[in-house]
Amino acid sequence: MFNFLHTFLPNSILINVGPITVYWYGLFMVLALTAGLLVSLQIAKQRSISKDMVYDLFFYLVLFGFLGARLFYILYNFNYFWQNPLDVFKIWQGGIAIHGALIFGVLVLLWFARNLALQKIKRSDKTSSKQQYSNGNRIAMLSDSTLLHQSPRNDIKNWFWKLAAIIAPGVVLGQAIGRWGNYFNQELFGLPTALPWGIPISLANRPPEFEMFEYFHPTFLYESIGNFIIFIILLAMHWRVNRKTEHIINNTDNDASYAKIAISYLLLYSVLRFFIEFLRIDKTAGSIFGVRMTQSLSFLVIIACVGYLFYFVTKRKYK
Repeated sequence: MFNFLHTFLPNSILINVGPITVYWYGLFMVLALTAGLLVSLQIAKQRSISKDMVYDLFFYLVLFGFLGARLFYILYNFNYFWQNPLDVFKIWQGGIAIHGALIFGVLVLLWFARNLALQKIKRSDKTSSKQQYSNGNRIAMLSDSTLLHQSPRNDIKNWFWKLAAIIAPGVVLGQAIGRWGNYFNQELFGLPTALPWGIPISLANRPPEFEMFEYFHPTFLYESIGNFIIFIILLAMHWRVNRKTEHIINNTDNDASYAKIAISYLLLYSVLRFFIEFLRIDKTAGSIFGVRMTQSLSFLVIIACVGYLFYFVTKRKYK
């Protein structure tokens, strides 16, 4: 495979028939989404989560995750898109930022968990209403805001971590597959290298200061392999939860396990991305005080995850 990467110069177009053009980038995005959905459905089945719930969640995650990813990419390259506004819609050329997808994904999960907690209270309220009606007592219907005020925050938190843990393996597997779209677009490569797996980059896609070099680090491949390893780790963590559930019935322990799976994904991916950023030479992400913006965001996520895990361990130790 390394010899193939070293000698093959990819083309971004997969099929071109008349006015119809299919890009490799689009194909890998579809494959990534499909693989992520299938994995999430399988894990959800083990957690007794209905397919319909996964499909609903997946729809909103894809919609708003993609919106967030594109929005962040545009913000990273605001000057370019200000001068070329129509390029905002040229998705086939690439240009999404994973941190934007993660932030919008977290917001979707919070909203989805809130709705599930609300539905639970409504069902309980309907049951109590029927009982009171049977006793001849009429009660007023409660508004959503009142219901949420009565909802224990634990319901929202538990649903959030459970859903996050269910989709995390699918997300990182999708990232592993989707990175190959960057390869065919000849983007997001690393520093020049003489290693036998260095990939050739056409002159038109090389930054001006690196025009004299031909081979570059395949950072897409490094991240793809790293993401696949994270995927295996998350599956192993889910397997441990399955084994644990077979022997104990303790929702609190299971909820804590779900939180650790979700946090592990954020932590491991952020560490991977932080170090890969040292190799990347593209300037699409912008910088803050000379530090790449994506690297800064990854570092902040690492700090937040380590802080949460430390808080979690300390809390359990003195509980």
